[in-house]
Amino acid sequence: MRGIVKQFPGVRALNGVDLDVRAGEVHCLLGQNGAGKSTLIKILAGAHQPDEGTITFAGEEARLTGPTAAIRLGISTMYQELDLVDGLSVTENVFLGHEPATWGFSRRSEADRATSELLQRLGHGEIRPRTEVGRLSPAHKQIVSMARALSHSTRLIIMDEPSAALAHDEVDNLFRVIRDLTSQGVAVIYISHRLEEIREIGDRVTVLKDGRTVAVGLPAKETPTSQIVSLMTGRNVEYVFPPRSSAPPGEEILRVENLTLPGRFENVSFTVRAGEIVGLAGLVGSGRSEILETIYGARKGSGRVVLDGRAVRPGSTTRAVRMGMGLAPEERKAQALLLDHSVAQNITLASMSRYTRPRWLGWLDRRSELAEAERLSKALDIRPPDPLRAIRTLSGGNQQKAVLGRWLAEDRKLLLLDEPTRGVDVGARAELYALVRKLADDGIGVLLVSSEVPEVLGLADRVLVVREGRIVHEAPAEDLDEHRVLDLVMVSTGSASGADEANPLEGAFHD
Repeated sequence: MRGIVKQFPGVRALNGVDLDVRAGEVHCLLGQNGAGKSTLIKILAGAHQPDEGTITFAGEEARLTGPTAAIRLGISTMYQELDLVDGLSVTENVFLGHEPATWGFSRRSEADRATSELLQRLGHGEIRPRTEVGRLSPAHKQIVSMARALSHSTRLIIMDEPSAALAHDEVDNLFRVIRDLTSQGVAVIYISHRLEEIREIGDRVTVLKDGRTVAVGLPAKETPTSQIVSLMTGRNVEYVFPPRSSAPPGEEILRVENLTLPGRFENVSFTVRAGEIVGLAGLVGSGRSEILETIYGARKGSGRVVLDGRAVRPGSTTRAVRMGMGLAPEERKAQALLLDHSVAQNITLASMSRYTRPRWLGWLDRRSELAEAERLSKALDIRPPDPLRAIRTLSGGNQQKAVLGRWLAEDRKLLLLDEPTRGVDVGARAELYALVRKLADDGIGVLLVSSEVPEVLGLADRVLVVREGRIVHEAPAEDLDEHRVLDLVMVSTGSASGADEANPLEGAFHD
């Protein structure tokens, strides 16, 4: 790709980007949210057309007039936001658009066999070809997406955050598959915010910043992380967490007693105090996310949840919100945001009654709603500072700020944060860390789930280690390290969940 330019109304997304990828290599494409990575790969996948520049594939100039043209050329894409159809089977998703057929009739058994072979190759033969995709966990959906990409005669495969929903052992398996592909001459473009993955699997690195190429073909294993981060941000950024407060936490704000959700977790008990950040660490299927979801009322379990001295009604999210609880879920685009609505509307979504005049009629006072959204946008430094802008146009970090802002429009006692920095670049992560710490310093209790052990240890005051639906260890974060947490969570590889059970809020665990 040479001199690629792409202009959208009001923004120049790409301004002369260069990228070259060799057969049999893993080429890592890095950059902050908004740097232009997604636009570039959509051009390579045929979803967008460049305004300027050329694309040469296997020595010949290519005109990628659409996704079908890219696929026929041998380019497959795994998007970060999975494009699977939940109501169809695994096989139907894998071969969607190119089903084996004779005289217009689909050869179902042949497609099932081919799907099974692909899943075996990916190390997940336990996924049944005829299982409905909507019943699968996010990690297994990622595997199905990968199988779909490999179902074509692929010469170049683009992987956008492929490890985001995978457990630690599944990431190892992903890397095994990638090495198998590259040994056969397949080229891989690998996008990830996890820089340790780049060093392990990558051969070369290209870095984008503000729609421009700032580095091309750096050796992945020899280039210092500090140099890559500096190139991505334009400044030196360290993975530094804000200092913990020296003041002791306040009174107990949350008490969980013998909370149980059959088949997911059982007899979970702990407390969170005002001004305290408590982190949950565990493997996929350990029950971390379901614990948050049950506390919030999205799942109905047994046991007791007490918020600020009052019992929370099981299975009632409305009651939980009214009592002062807020949840930032793992999949913000699918579960937290109205993507086609404005930043202002997303921020005020949970507090609409504040902006109705008179309340009994339900007429919305747009002026007061916008004023509050502007105040919170400024306080949270949401960029660009335009509350009327559609939220889908914001970067992941700024979208996440808007999700947090929703719960700050009214007084909150407890925030439940599930993977708050997933898909967020290193610069925005530092801002979110500072924001979460400030909320805690202001007296809000925070219960945090993260797939990254350093994030849990660096941000939380106290850590609860969850294994197979039980809390197996509790300690101040400063008394733990990554190796100790790994030892605790990986004693057993069993899971409290079924492989094919729907689990939309379950996260992943990464080393």
